Amino acid sequence: MKTNGLEALLDPKDCALLLIDHQAFQFSNLHSHEPTLVLSNVIGLAKLAKLFNVPTVLTIVSEARGGHLVPGVQAVFPDQKPINRTLINTWQDKRVVDAVKATGRKKIVMAGLWTEICLAMPAIHAIGDGLEVTIVTDASGGVSREAHDMAVLRMIRAGANPMTWMAIYAEWQRDWARTETVAGTIPILVEHGGATGVVLGWEAQLLATPPDSVR
Repeated sequence: MKTNGLEALLDPKDCALLLIDHQAFQFSNLHSHEPTLVLSNVIGLAKLAKLFNVPTVLTIVSEARGGHLVPGVQAVFPDQKPINRTLINTWQDKRVVDAVKATGRKKIVMAGLWTEICLAMPAIHAIGDGLEVTIVTDASGGVSREAHDMAVLRMIRAGANPMTWMAIYAEWQRDWARTETVAGTIPILVEHGGATGVVLGWEAQLLATPPDSVR
C-alpha cells in the first residue's frame, strides 16, 4: 500500500465498501464508543458510498441469533440481501470474497462490529491477499476501548490504513467543484455529521437566503 503522495488518497472510482455485522446483537455489547454514534456514522458512510457510486457489500453473522442488519443501513440498500455467514472471519467466506472481487476495486474500505474480531480478522487476511484496506475506526467498535484500540494498532501493523468516516468523505469529494456530489452530501452530513453537520446546515441556509433578508 502506498502511504504517501496523491495516489495514497482514496478515490471513489478505486474503492469498494465492506460493512460487517452491524447487527442489534453486536451493538448490544459495544462499549468502546457510544453505540448510537457508531450507528449514525456507519449509516452516514453507507449513504456516502451510495452517493459516490462505491460498490458496497453487506454481510452479517448468524442472522437467526444475531439479528438482521440494522434498519438504517439496510434502508440505504433496500434491494440488497446481506450475506449471512457462519464463519467468524468474513474473508474466509468465498461469497464475500467473490462479491468484493467482482467490483474490480483494489482499495477496500471496511467497517465492522466488533473491531477486535469481525473487522481485524478480515482486514488482516485481505491485506495478505494483496488488497489495500482502509479501516473506518469510528464506524466500528469493540467490546471495550482497549479491545478496539489494540485491534486498530494490530491492523495498522499489518498494513491497514485507519480513517474516520468524514475523512473518507473529504477524500472521495476532493474538489468542491464536483457539484454533482456536493449537494447530495449536505443532507448526509447535516444528519450524521454532528457539530460539522450543524455548521454545514447553517451555511447552506445562508447560501439559500438573499443577503438583504439576513438580519
